[in-house]
Amino acid sequence: MCGIVGVISNAPVNQLIYDALLLLQHRGQDAAGIVTQLDQKFFMHKAKGMVRDVFRTRNMRALPGNSGLGQVRYPTAGNAYSEEEAQPFYVNAPFGLVLVHNGNLTNAKSLKAELFSTDHRHINTESDSEVLLNVLAHELEKTTRGLPLGPQDVFAAVRGVHQRVRGSYSVVAMIAGHGILAFRDPHGIRPLCYGVSEEGAVMVASESVALEGTGHPMVRDVAPGEALFIDLNGKVHAQQCSDHAVLNPCIFEFVYLARPDSTLDGISVYQARLNLGETLAKRLVSQVPPSEIDVVIPIPESSRPSATQLAHLIGKPYREGFVKNRYVGRTFIMPGQGVRKKSVRQKLSVIKSEFQGRNVLLVDDSIVRGTTSREIVMMARDAGAKKVYLASAAPPVRYPNVYGIDMPTNEELVAHGKSIDEVREIIGCDALIYQDVEAMKRAVLQAKSAARPSIEGFDASCFDGIYVTGDLSEADIERMSHGRVQQSKSADHSRLSLPNFNDE
Repeated sequence: MCGIVGVISNAPVNQLIYDALLLLQHRGQDAAGIVTQLDQKFFMHKAKGMVRDVFRTRNMRALPGNSGLGQVRYPTAGNAYSEEEAQPFYVNAPFGLVLVHNGNLTNAKSLKAELFSTDHRHINTESDSEVLLNVLAHELEKTTRGLPLGPQDVFAAVRGVHQRVRGSYSVVAMIAGHGILAFRDPHGIRPLCYGVSEEGAVMVASESVALEGTGHPMVRDVAPGEALFIDLNGKVHAQQCSDHAVLNPCIFEFVYLARPDSTLDGISVYQARLNLGETLAKRLVSQVPPSEIDVVIPIPESSRPSATQLAHLIGKPYREGFVKNRYVGRTFIMPGQGVRKKSVRQKLSVIKSEFQGRNVLLVDDSIVRGTTSREIVMMARDAGAKKVYLASAAPPVRYPNVYGIDMPTNEELVAHGKSIDEVREIIGCDALIYQDVEAMKRAVLQAKSAARPSIEGFDASCFDGIYVTGDLSEADIERMSHGRVQQSKSADHSRLSLPNFNDE
């Protein structure tokens, strides 16, 4: 998952893009980058790290211009060590193109070979985003062939991209001297929306919170398969560029990824999480009588709406039993030392009075590897809990994700190939209650505004094993899963290692 933004304005945009990236920081903490345009020249700064660390005053002063792009990266393909794979990416022909991308291409390997042998383009990194940029550049070159560029040429190029590229991709690109292009894959798996300020500046971003938080009231979501071309005067041109567009957004956005104050494809993320708590409560009472529960405690952060609603419906007190440490420092490697992985207990501390002598129901948004859940259950017992029940607002995560979430391989998923009781034994709780897949889909859909475009279904592949693009074999999924981004084995990418960007 990544966060992307693009803006065209009548004033300098460097601070605006920086502010938008801060609002999207929860979508990626590995690297950040901004590119701006002045007099058809691009100015770029990107590096590994979070937004507040990557950009200093001197960097911001070196980003002039009234249009630009930005990205925060959470790597799911390629090499997380490489500074070169921070975005935006740039090619100088045709026109000069820079691009930021959120998603994951499922046919990147074959496209890379095709680009080299047929299109005579060279890919210099392992990033699928560089592949996507070169496909777009080639299609733009084909449509213009030396002629002036107009909106219809841009839309024809995007149509060509849709015909060649598979997987998930929300894209914002800047064409030197012409404007900004934004488009979304024909399934709309990853989110993208745009808004306009009172002064007429147009912003495109991954989530509505970035628009609203920077003074660009949301106009609408970009439709699946649709492309927007925003010229340098701020005029928005739009066209559907796919013959087979169908809206299947990733349901994990609503479960965990997106900020609660965002609206995606007409669905309030916060309301969706409240609804998940309601359906989870119905499932809970059939397995654990509410009379056996003394208190409901969320596991920070994004489970709070679900836990609040669940506690209300079963008539039990909601309490904060864990406090998240916002300032967990780096682990420094000293001579003669191995890398020390930080424990969950450094990231969370318990309020013992909420656990002592009580039967506690812990609520989490989802359970992936199970290692964090197991340690949290142990912390609750150590704090004096008599019984520890665990409820997940999402169903069991049984399958890898290939559309842009860094989901582990089958072997790392605690629920893969196991019964719920087997998972319960691994985690060590007294009862384990999961959300139902269909109930989850209904709960999220019920948070949708009636006025918004219809959603045909969700990509819920990590829960149900159904991959909505329909072009993947089991071998493909296995290859992509085991070819995930190269990262340090000691790196901690759990939710608890991140700052509180998802505070409810």
